[in-house]
Amino acid sequence: MASILRVNTITDASSNNSTATSTIHQGTAKAWAELNGTGTISLDDNFNVGSVTDNGTGDYRFTYSNAFSTGNNSVQGTSNAVHTQAYDSQTTYAELRTYGSSTTAFDTSRTNLAVFGDLA
Repeated sequence: MASILRVNTITDASSNNSTATSTIHQGTAKAWAELNGTGTISLDDNFNVGSVTDNGTGDYRFTYSNAFSTGNNSVQGTSNAVHTQAYDSQTTYAELRTYGSSTTAFDTSRTNLAVFGDLA
């Protein structure tokens, strides 16, 4: 049997530190992924990312399982490359590019994505 816990604030056992549940909801990543971008690319782990597409050397599209309400999301990317750039954010996907130098695209063995925004 499913149940619902309805609270406005979550606090620690001593009631010294509390946080509104709306802050927790707004402050969590709504999608994230860890990608092995070398050879045949693969998602090592993810949340709300249904698939990843290799658009070319160092260029990856992460497609969400559940869409965002707008494309105006905060998209963060990291990798073991010199530079990682989030260059496109839509309601159904985000794209990252990784570079081995300032201008040379580079496939990485580890690329990470985190997306903050409102789901549809």
